[in-house]
Amino acid sequence: MQLTSEWIVYGENGKYTGLLQYPRRAQTPLPTLVIIQEIWGVDAHIEDVAARFAEAGYATFAPDLYAVEGERPEVLTRERIDAVKSFLDTLPSTAWHSAEERQKALDRLPSPGRETVQETFSKLFSGLNLELYMDQMLETTSYLRSDACAVSNGSVGSVGFCMGGALSALLACRDSALQGAAVFYGTSPTADNVAQGSCPIIGFYGSLDPRITDGVKAFTAAMRDVSRPFESHVYEGAQHAFFNDTRASYHSDAARHAFATTLDFFLRNIAQ
Repeated sequence: MQLTSEWIVYGENGKYTGLLQYPRRAQTPLPTLVIIQEIWGVDAHIEDVAARFAEAGYATFAPDLYAVEGERPEVLTRERIDAVKSFLDTLPSTAWHSAEERQKALDRLPSPGRETVQETFSKLFSGLNLELYMDQMLETTSYLRSDACAVSNGSVGSVGFCMGGALSALLACRDSALQGAAVFYGTSPTADNVAQGSCPIIGFYGSLDPRITDGVKAFTAAMRDVSRPFESHVYEGAQHAFFNDTRASYHSDAARHAFATTLDFFLRNIAQ
């Protein structure tokens, strides 16, 4: 399918940037999905995921959460992040969160690559503060409902992955006009946040990802306590990032079911 694809500058003084995609021959405006990045940023995979949803008949918008005024800091450029991914691909998954194992592997890298990989890794994984990105997330949905009205019909939902999954859930609590949110292996919001929102949420998790999946029970209870619709799927044998077909964690059965189920969820809640 032919898509129109354009990087957009938005927000006060052009502070933010994002990738807009939609079917070239579609009758616009369209229901719109915010595609929220993994910790790796808006990379080739996220661009491809946004295109898949666009090919299903939506306008999609992927905000680059690492760019300020159109530029990423040097430590978070695509090239630097790709170098970290390549390094992690050489390690067993147990080493990702083991400073000792990771340092041993880093010590084997030649300089100066060793230092740049260490710097970018530390920046990415030194602690995720979702609140740092909420102003941009809310500005994104506001932009799609107002300034992008030639493409977006104002019916907006979100789908996020990993870090973006957590942000999708939090956006569903902070944006009262959001109409639905999909969470792919993102940390669950607190009960206090859940109580603020109203839109339905759907979540997808891997059984081999206990750090994230163990929080689904409390998330379910919090949603039930405030009578918010919540549907969750936990895939046996699937790891974190099971939807990312560029990573060793990809699980085709889980990814196939999750994608089809997400499309059905948005058809019921966004595209009516």
